Amino acid sequence: MINVNFTPKAGCAFSEKMAMKTVRIAAKFEKKIKGEVEINIVSDKKIREINRIYRGKDSVTDVLSFAWKEEEGVNEKSLGQIFISCDKIKRQAKEFGVSANEEFVRMLAHGLLHLVGYDHANKKEEKKMFDLQEKIVAETVIK
Repeated sequence: MINVNFTPKAGCAFSEKMAMKTVRIAAKFEKKIKGEVEINIVSDKKIREINRIYRGKDSVTDVLSFAWKEEEGVNEKSLGQIFISCDKIKRQAKEFGVSANEEFVRMLAHGLLHLVGYDHANKKEEKKMFDLQEKIVAETVIK
């Protein structure tokens, strides 16, 4: 079972319903996705600030994931936090020729996979992660 705490950004059309659907489908494909996840939709300014503080990168990014299980004394049911930039997602959607909702689903799936240990540090890991990510997107956006 997975619980979602969804915090939208005012003026951003990404819905809790779509977030829940994405998380349920992702959990169907990856059994490690269980427990509680916090999803925060933020501005470019906020994600840049978080990226600078926690990753030492003073730049805007699309999605950041923080796995709580890596932290001492955190409730074992807690999977982690995901921050998604609404502004960046809208720009990427235009750039890639997809809907903003599809790009939101893609970045949420990407963040979820990072929370459970997937990475794209090398080509083999990248292919595995991105293939699963796109499988989640296809099932979420089409159905």
